[in-house]
Amino acid sequence: MPKPQRAACDNPEGYDGLLETRIEVVEVHGEWSVHVVEEDEERIYAFVLESFALAFAEGQRMRLKLADIVRP
Repeated sequence: MPKPQRAACDNPEGYDGLLETRIEVVEVHGEWSVHVVEEDEERIYAFVLESFALAFAEGQRMRLKLADIVRP
């Protein structure tokens, strides 16, 4: 059974219970997804076009007042 994200930390003593707020744009098998990590929750949005994914990610970045978007 998969562990929830909050339990997936290798160092629980240094873990404060919240995941780092971030926006990620990832391409997998020709589909683009935007991962919004905020307040210990991850939401994933799927897009067919990269331009739509990037526009959505930019809007989320502005909403969350983040410096950049992560593209692993």
